[in-house]
Amino acid sequence: MKATQQLHNLGQSVWLDNITRELLTSGTLRHYISELSETGLTSNPTIFDKAIKDADFYDAAIDQKTAEGKSGETLFFELALEDLTQADDLLRPIHDATGGMDGWVSLEVSPLLADDTDDTIKAAAHSNLLFFKGEAACF
Repeated sequence: MKATQQLHNLGQSVWLDNITRELLTSGTLRHYISELSETGLTSNPTIFDKAIKDADFYDAAIDQKTAEGKSGETLFFELALEDLTQADDLLRPIHDATGGMDGWVSLEVSPLLADDTDDTIKAAAHSNLLFFKGEAACF
């Protein structure tokens, strides 16, 4: 039995603290869920920014969104929400099966909103996010 399965059997949730479009499109996240008992995923803007800069998986989406007139943080969070939505589709059965104990997909809010509760809530409402334990979870 894999160590991650042993942890899961002991009641420990195993979350990945990373997200990339490659992780989603290559089937790696699906593999982590099915074979390594991965039950959640979280990230933050810094990790996500690195994912965008370090690979060409986002180039077409960036070109399209730029052509639509999007830029900066709006473009950044639209890319992030696309990935989070795909991850959520994979983890939703776990969320349903555990009554919401697991199966979460989250992204910390923008650091620019760190001390601004009102604008953090507005950003979440605009992005269809749910806040849980200080993080925004996509559904």
